[in-house]
Amino acid sequence: MILAIDVGNTHIVLGCIENGNILSTDRLRTEKNMTDTEFAIKLKDVLQYRGIYEKNIEGSILSSVVPETVSSIKRAVKAVTGTDCMTVGAGIKTGMNVRIDDPGTLAGDIVAGSVGAMKYYGTPVIVLDMGTATTIVVINGKNEYLGGAIVPGVNLGLSALAGGTSLLPAISLMGPEKVIATNTVDSMRSGSVYGTAFLIDGMIEKMEEELGEKCSVVATGGLAPSIIPYCKRKDISVDGELLLKGLWVLYDKNRKKE
Repeated sequence: MILAIDVGNTHIVLGCIENGNILSTDRLRTEKNMTDTEFAIKLKDVLQYRGIYEKNIEGSILSSVVPETVSSIKRAVKAVTGTDCMTVGAGIKTGMNVRIDDPGTLAGDIVAGSVGAMKYYGTPVIVLDMGTATTIVVINGKNEYLGGAIVPGVNLGLSALAGGTSLLPAISLMGPEKVIATNTVDSMRSGSVYGTAFLIDGMIEKMEEELGEKCSVVATGGLAPSIIPYCKRKDISVDGELLLKGLWVLYDKNRKKE
């Protein structure tokens, strides 16, 4: 069994995986200044809650878009499980050729999601990760990562509306019944949900046009289930465990074989 950890700007996702099967998934709030002792205590609590013994964890892997957390999390994992935490970054084997201007700038979560999509959905594939930001990236049929686009996440946009205006309130994210809303709250929901859904439709269409072929499409991230059902394109798969699946693939590719 291995421990897979994905650190996003808002949440840390923990997954215990055995032979590619995800046994448990848990989320913690991301805290940039959390010490290794604080994370070790939280990690032990999660494992105990799931009935998982630390000694049964044979390896671990980490991807993070919050550099401040990496060292403390790796020390905490070592203290709790006794394993040296593999980190997604330069030098790790992915099975994917990165064709962007500076491959070293490709974030670990995008690598994990892309590798997971290649393994479980085939190529060419478009991968959406809908969290604090929404990333939309393309891997072609030659397993080449070509790049993509980044747009503000839905909740980030709602926060900007509420914080940057005098009359617009902070609201929860819910799907409106119709695009043409008749009050302020539903108007914000219409713009956020339908607007993002149609943006995704348009970006997929344009990316396929540039690529010259149809792609499978998979969406992950906490906001995907709230937005993807409103897209006109109906063959988008929603996979909340895509990054963990990708981390398992990366771990398996890079561990030392006996």
